[in-house]
Amino acid sequence: MKTKMMMLAAVLGVSFGCFAQESKPERKAVEPGKILIAYYSWSGNTKYAAETIRKITGGTLFEIKPAVPYPTEYRACVDQARKEIRAKFKPELSTKVDDIGKYDVIFVGSPNWIGTMAPPVAAFLTSYDLKDKTVVPFFTHGSGGMQNCEKDVRELCGKSNVLKAAAFQGSSIRQSDTRIEQWVRSVIALPEKK
Repeated sequence: MKTKMMMLAAVLGVSFGCFAQESKPERKAVEPGKILIAYYSWSGNTKYAAETIRKITGGTLFEIKPAVPYPTEYRACVDQARKEIRAKFKPELSTKVDDIGKYDVIFVGSPNWIGTMAPPVAAFLTSYDLKDKTVVPFFTHGSGGMQNCEKDVRELCGKSNVLKAAAFQGSSIRQSDTRIEQWVRSVIALPEKK
């Protein structure tokens, strides 16, 4: 009986040990010259997050710009965004990445609009063949958090390797540098500073 109890305890201990230890996902190792930080920003919050990521990674900053800018008045912008998102509209963009092929990792930033990414970001993601790229989404929000943003990016990116997204509150974005850096370093392995 004692032997059976010890065997049972050993089996349970191993089982519990397996459940208790989560394996950390491997971080993507990348050189700064192979990193693109593409973002769309309406209010400046997502731009601030993108610039912070650029400082951390040494990557190349790229602003996603719709050919026709969104209204500067908040309510008018929300109304237009709601209509476009419901229609799955992807606006024409006035900017283009010259050589997307030279980047291995693409950080993609957007405000959370109506629970998802802004339409210019959806247009950006579907404008390029990203199947061999690692996409790292990040979002800013008023108080909505992530909602469907990460899920929707994953759907648009199809066969791309999409890493864990992060969402940062817009009202405190300028105090979020440490949080942004912790997240960046949790998803990619940067070369050690010399």
